[in-house]
Amino acid sequence: MAKHAGDVTNLSLAAEGRKRIEWADRDMPVLRLIRDRFEKHKSLKGLRMGCCMHVTSETANLMRTLKAGGASVALCASNPLSTQDDVAASLVKDYGIPVFARRGESVQVFYDHLNAVIDHKPNITMDDGADLVNLLHTKRQKEAANIVASMEETTTGVIRLRAMEAKGELKFPVIAVNDADTKHMFDNRYGTGQSTLDGVVRATDCLLAGKRVVVCGYGWCGRGVAMRARGAGALVTVTEIDPLKALEAVMDGFDVRPMSDAAGFGEVFITVTGNKHVLREEHFKKMRHGAVVCNSGHFDVEIDIPALRKLSKKVVKDVRRNVDEFQLNGKSIHLLAEGRLVNLAAATGHPASVMDMSFATQGLAAAWSHKQGHKLAVKVHDVPAEIEAEVAELKLKSMNVRIDKLTPAQVEYLASSGEGT
Repeated sequence: MAKHAGDVTNLSLAAEGRKRIEWADRDMPVLRLIRDRFEKHKSLKGLRMGCCMHVTSETANLMRTLKAGGASVALCASNPLSTQDDVAASLVKDYGIPVFARRGESVQVFYDHLNAVIDHKPNITMDDGADLVNLLHTKRQKEAANIVASMEETTTGVIRLRAMEAKGELKFPVIAVNDADTKHMFDNRYGTGQSTLDGVVRATDCLLAGKRVVVCGYGWCGRGVAMRARGAGALVTVTEIDPLKALEAVMDGFDVRPMSDAAGFGEVFITVTGNKHVLREEHFKKMRHGAVVCNSGHFDVEIDIPALRKLSKKVVKDVRRNVDEFQLNGKSIHLLAEGRLVNLAAATGHPASVMDMSFATQGLAAAWSHKQGHKLAVKVHDVPAEIEAEVAELKLKSMNVRIDKLTPAQVEYLASSGEGT
C-alpha cells in the first residue's frame, strides 16, 4: 500500500465499510447540513488536520465533513480495540482519507500510527483522550509550533489537559468539546448509557433484569449507564467519591454505598470514572463467583488488571468472545474487552444520532478555531455558546420539534430590575 494511503487491515473490506458509513449518515442530519455548508464555502480551505479518534462509521462522516470543507485530513485510532476495519478501509479506498488504524493493533503500532498523523504536519488536531496532544508535548515538541488549536472529545482528555494547563505546560490552545452541553449532556449520558449496556449484553448474553449492577462513578456517563441499567430491570448501586454526585444519585433513587460494600454483592461492575484502580485487589477478593467487570472510561486503567492477574491461579482467554476468565481460589471473575472501552470493543459504540450532535460541535469548533488563527490564548477554552445553540436548534429542526420564543415583553422583563412583587 502506498505510504500516503495510511495503514489499514484490509482494503477489500471497503465495500462493507461504505455501507456502514452511509447507514450512519442517514441518522446524522445536522452533520450533513454542516458538510453541505463547508463544501459550499470551503470553510476549512488550506487547513491540515490530524485526528486521533475511534475509527467508526460515525467518525467517518465527520472526516468526510472536514474534507468537504477543504481540509487535508489524516486519522488514527484513539484505542487499539475500537477500530472498525471495514470503515477504515472505506475511508482510504472510497474517500481518499489516509487512515492509520488496525483493530487489535499492538501498543507499538498504536504509537507508530499517532506519529504518522503528526507526520501529516497538522495545524489543528482532534483528540479523543489527548494522546496526540501528549505526544506533541513530549517526543514531538518541534511540531507543536504548527498547532493553531486542538479539539478534545472526551472527559478523560479534558482532565489531562486541564492538569497540563494548571502546571503551565500547555503549548497551544485547546477547545474542550467534551464540556459543551451539546456533547456531554447527550453523547456522554444517552450514548454511553445505551452503548455500554449493549457491549455488556453482547459480550455476556446476560439478562439484566434482576441483576445487581454496580456503576462506579456518577458523572454524565455514569448517570446514563445507571439510568439505562435500571430501565432494563437491573438493581443498580452507584459508588462515588464526590459527595454532591453521590447525593444526586441518592435523590435519583439509586442505592449508593462504598465499593468496599458493593464488591461483595455486585454481579456486574461497570467503571466510568476517568481514574485509575477503581476496582482493585481488595475488591476482587470480596467479589462473588462469576462476577463480571468491565470499563467504559477511556483508558484501560480503571480496573487494576495486573492485580487481578496476580491473584489468579489461571487466566483463560476468550472463554467467550471479548470475555477473559480469571480463576482465583474457588471462584472466577470475568473481564470484558481486556478492560478497554466495552461499548466500542464489544459493541459498535454510540448510536449515530447522538454522535451527530458531538461531531457537529467538533466540526463547527474546528472552523471557528481556523478562523481565529493564532489569536487564541494558550489555555483550555469552552466551545462558543453560539455554536452550541446552533447545533441544538438544528437537531430540534431535524426532529420536527418546535419550541416557544420569548415575547418582546418577556425580553424586556428579563432585562429590567424594576418589576417585582
